[in-house]
Amino acid sequence: MCDPGRSADICPREISLTELQLKKGKTAVIVGAQWGDEGKGKIVDVLSENFTVVARYAGGHNAGHTVIINGKKFILQLVPCGVLRAGCRSVIGNGVVLDPIAFLKEAGSLREAGVKIDGHLFVSNRAHVILPYHRMIELAAENAPGRVKIGTTSRGIGPAYEDKMGRRGLRVADLLDLQLLRKHIANAVHEKNMIAHALFNSEPLDADKMYAEYAQAAEKIAPFVCDTAVLLNQALNNGESILFEGAQGTMLDIDHGTYPFVTSSSATSGGAVIGTGVAPNAINSVIGISKAYCTRVGEGPFPSEEKGDAGDNLRKRGNEYGAVTGRPRRTGWLDMPLLRYSGMINGTSWLVVTKLDVLDELAGVRRLQDRRKDHVRRARAGQRLRQDRVHLPDAAGLADCDRGHY
Repeated sequence: MCDPGRSADICPREISLTELQLKKGKTAVIVGAQWGDEGKGKIVDVLSENFTVVARYAGGHNAGHTVIINGKKFILQLVPCGVLRAGCRSVIGNGVVLDPIAFLKEAGSLREAGVKIDGHLFVSNRAHVILPYHRMIELAAENAPGRVKIGTTSRGIGPAYEDKMGRRGLRVADLLDLQLLRKHIANAVHEKNMIAHALFNSEPLDADKMYAEYAQAAEKIAPFVCDTAVLLNQALNNGESILFEGAQGTMLDIDHGTYPFVTSSSATSGGAVIGTGVAPNAINSVIGISKAYCTRVGEGPFPSEEKGDAGDNLRKRGNEYGAVTGRPRRTGWLDMPLLRYSGMINGTSWLVVTKLDVLDELAGVRRLQDRRKDHVRRARAGQRLRQDRVHLPDAAGLADCDRGHY
């Protein structure tokens, strides 16, 4: 856990909740308005100059937030992008599922690159832990004959959320209790081995070996761990500003996305509340991030998908390959009904559009302009949607665009 010698504003585990009054600080949520990969990391990095805390609230190490600083490329899978900003504290909230080995590897890489993380990076004691049997189950399920393939990264994120909701998960606070950790791993490995062998004929995992590895990891993670809900609320009470960093995108949200082809967490702006422990009335604004076109990784409906040469050109010019997996992304045209839906679900205050330059060489672009509300349902049924060819306006025309209208 956090060193008790730290000042209360950094590690506020001993602060009485009665001391926390009305929220005074300003907050904003960064959320993907499409299927993820919109460039959230770049925007977080730019905006974090005006915030003292950046908090990640959902997902696992399947994010791929890419930031380039002075020619040096950083791909952050788990750690919030605010860690790259001097004087900015970064928080991994309770809504995130944490792979301890991946976290330590990423933290080590940041240290080697000269990034100060000690005393600036904090992990929620309530975040759930990804263990090797989660990866085993997900990889086997994704490749099992007859199963609907979702197109996950097979990093154990979905099964970790399953265990969380099934009330059989392991939290970071439990990871630090070695006696409890040994017992949990022994029981869970026995159960998961039986399931994996019966359903997928998978090779069994060694509980003793797993415990030894994760007990060592627990010791290294302990200095980062504290009650981040109290940390964030105390920061707000002190008038500090907080930027909440989302992962994936609205259409991958477990509740509001193109289910079942979604992620396992709350990727919309509402996830910032349940994933960090701040109150709903503490959120001041929501900033949606959208590309000037659309991309998607994995399976599932994609109404504006372009499968021809134009789609290949978008992929090439936009370098549309997963930062984590390297998988080529599916590409397509801007989906206006999707953006309206995303704006409604997230309560979007501002919309940032990225990668406009990818379209520079095109004489015209397409956008999906079907205004009927059931376009996603009909897309899943294989019905064709109308695409309008829209020519790019000149600079004077762009100046007439109003914020918030999409």
